[in-house]
Amino acid sequence: MMPSFIPPDVLLLGPGPSPVPPNVRAALARPTIGHLDPRFIGMMDEIKELLRFAFETRNALTLPISAPGSAGMEAAFVNLVEPGDTVVVCRNGVFGGRMRENVVRAGATAVMVDDAFGTPIDIGKVESALKANPGAKALAFVHAETSTGVVSDAQALCRLAREHEALAIVDAVTSLGGIPVRADAWGADAIYSGSQKCLSAPPGLSPVTFSERAVDAIRARRTQVQSWFLDLGLVMGYWQGSGARAYHHTAPINMLYALHEALLGLEAEGLEHAFARHLAHHERLRDGLAAIGLDLFVAEGARLPQLNAVRVPDGVDEAGVRRRLLEDFSIEIGAGLGELAGRIWRIGLMGAGSTEANVDRVVAALGECLRRKAA
Repeated sequence: MMPSFIPPDVLLLGPGPSPVPPNVRAALARPTIGHLDPRFIGMMDEIKELLRFAFETRNALTLPISAPGSAGMEAAFVNLVEPGDTVVVCRNGVFGGRMRENVVRAGATAVMVDDAFGTPIDIGKVESALKANPGAKALAFVHAETSTGVVSDAQALCRLAREHEALAIVDAVTSLGGIPVRADAWGADAIYSGSQKCLSAPPGLSPVTFSERAVDAIRARRTQVQSWFLDLGLVMGYWQGSGARAYHHTAPINMLYALHEALLGLEAEGLEHAFARHLAHHERLRDGLAAIGLDLFVAEGARLPQLNAVRVPDGVDEAGVRRRLLEDFSIEIGAGLGELAGRIWRIGLMGAGSTEANVDRVVAALGECLRRKAA
């Protein structure tokens, strides 16, 4: 008989998932009740309110999609983009490229604004693209590019979208809970994130928020949303306000317990304190890496505190170091993606993983791996 799977205890310091704290893990083990049980529906309303807190918004359409962050991305595009539309897409990393794929698969035209991996989105180039494409339906960009560890100016990009009467679609998968995501202050129209990054819940849910302008655009569609499961016109019927709910799908009940618990933790800590904690531990990591001869790939001022891209020194086996960290020190860090494969390590200090002890542990382990190489 095949035995039960017992996973090892690994410190997750890669690009996600992040460490899940004990209280959130315990929430997963609570009794499963029905997804239309009035008590569960009450918790759903609390999750919506907690997500409004995290996104800094009063948007009515704020909820967790019952699937990972990639589904949140797809929900934004399939609901807001129709065949024949034009969307300006910013690409300064792997996930901007995935935005393009969603636009093309929706039957729309993607006008690409490309910047080098590891650099922020160039505001001037975006403005030129919007001027050259009057009537563009949306501007899509990644706020915190997980593949490179760079942050872009979401406020300025959303302002440009408004000035050109385009919807602003924002990828905040790695930013929510780690750096400010100010949906209302920015004037963003659709923002999606993931449960497994700075929120420190398990992977499997994608928090999203849509402005009233975005909701109006969904209601004014000329064509049917191409995805039945992600059709927000249907999903809204399940996540509507207190009272009767229209059955759409069986929600991941225990996963929502965990997200609720994780969001309660974020609320208790306070957003500004969470942001300051991530920044302080990023600075400690930066200094620790410098002490062992390593530097960061992204220029100072454009770095994400929660996702740190570290240059791999010449002559060092990038994959070999990650393997040694996992096998000898029970620490997981990430590899580079796309054109940065083999050139960087990605060290995540996200949510519950952003602690002084974790910074010191990974720096010490990396230093030992590099000394073994030099010996």
